[in-house]
Amino acid sequence: MDDTTGTLRLGTPQGRWVLLATALGSGMALLDGTVVNVALPRIGVDLGASMAALQWTVNAYLLTLAGLILLGGSLGDRYGRRRVFLIGVCWFAVASAACAASPGIEVLIVARALQGIGGALLTPGSLAMLQASFRPDDRSGAVGVWAGLGGVSAAVGPFLGGWLVDGPGWRWIFLLNVPLAVIVTLVTLRHVPESRDESASGRFDVRGAVLAALALGGVTYALTEGGRGLSAIAGVLGLLLGAAFVVAERRHPDPMLPLELFSSRLFTAVNLVTLCVYGAFSGIFLLLMVQLQTVAGFAPLLAGIALLPTTLLMLAFSGQAGKLGRRIGPRLPLFIGPVLCAAGVLLMLRIGPGASYWTDVLPAVVVLGAGMTTLVAPLTATVLAAVEVRRAGIASGVNNAAARAAGLIAVAALPALSGLSGEAYRVPSQVDSAFRTAMLICAGLLTSGGLLALATVRGDALAPDRPTAEPDCDWYCGPTTPPLGPGHECPPEGA
Repeated sequence: MDDTTGTLRLGTPQGRWVLLATALGSGMALLDGTVVNVALPRIGVDLGASMAALQWTVNAYLLTLAGLILLGGSLGDRYGRRRVFLIGVCWFAVASAACAASPGIEVLIVARALQGIGGALLTPGSLAMLQASFRPDDRSGAVGVWAGLGGVSAAVGPFLGGWLVDGPGWRWIFLLNVPLAVIVTLVTLRHVPESRDESASGRFDVRGAVLAALALGGVTYALTEGGRGLSAIAGVLGLLLGAAFVVAERRHPDPMLPLELFSSRLFTAVNLVTLCVYGAFSGIFLLLMVQLQTVAGFAPLLAGIALLPTTLLMLAFSGQAGKLGRRIGPRLPLFIGPVLCAAGVLLMLRIGPGASYWTDVLPAVVVLGAGMTTLVAPLTATVLAAVEVRRAGIASGVNNAAARAAGLIAVAALPALSGLSGEAYRVPSQVDSAFRTAMLICAGLLTSGGLLALATVRGDALAPDRPTAEPDCDWYCGPTTPPLGPGHECPPEGA
């Protein structure tokens, strides 16, 4: 371990360089997650892609990211967080260049899957390097700045994506990652100290990671293709592999997913709430972009900034929502938040041909943003409060993976459930009908998540006298990513 590890101060030049490297690295992955949805209609036209192929453009990335993110954190702990982070950054950049150069949709899907592998390597290392590099009394401030910059990436992403799609073209949303990766690599090599977990031992759970990815892939393929013929076989195989994953994790001495975590009723309940709400969010963000451009006639740039008020609300008020959750308990915020989100989704039913941004879109996204602001910080704090402090890293990693898996399944299933398949995403009347069905499903998912929280989450889960593993900050850092990533341990309060 480098002798500067754990000694950096936030206000020093090296501390600022470390913040820049970690924020740019994680922001690169976050930016890519927010700009692609805006570009999907144009990608579909340019590459002659079907709706299923566009779903795979999103899901290929989510599949490898969700399946390997816990393994990525473990690799960093063992072999060096800076080393694995740099490998992830370079991998991500090469895969991004391959996305930009894709001659057809098949190559783009493969390149997106490779991007997800890079993201699984760099995302856990970003926050873990912060935790390991700064002195304990500076960590909260460092993580707060890191999360705030991540929020800026989330806010800028859709706007930047729309501008690039309208201007030089959708391929530039991927090419943008290459110069960013060069900057991150140079800064990291020069200024970020290496760190690792010297006590890390045991075998890597490679088998668990492979089984998880294959299980998710089989189920995703079945949902995307409609569950007929070969896809039905893939779905059954995916379920069987999921069962094999559970058995493998039970037997592995150092499992990727420690099943004993789920002996906590609170931990299980909050992760089920996560599945409901993040599945709904992914479906909303995907189909809203198609609806705005294909049905309402918005240019990609205007469609891209449509959700900006939601992100700004979360940036401004998530800290207060986290404090409110600690003061009154998480039960009410985890009920009211999803219900508010559901109300915002129902307001989106007003978006149709000739829709006005100010009267039809803005009220819906403001209500949705208010709900997400109320929900996200207490959700993360409750996940971490459900486990011992020493398990904070793996608990937040499991919650992160659950959110991404929920998005993966939602993006696969919602178009089929709403009747949007083949080339239908180019036909305004069919998109409009499917969008309305999908938004009703998403509103139902959100309401179910809120009711589940009301029934299962204790009001005293964040009480001051309970030992918790709360995160170092209450910031929100992206519409599809829980605020705290895996691959680190939160220090006990006062450390």
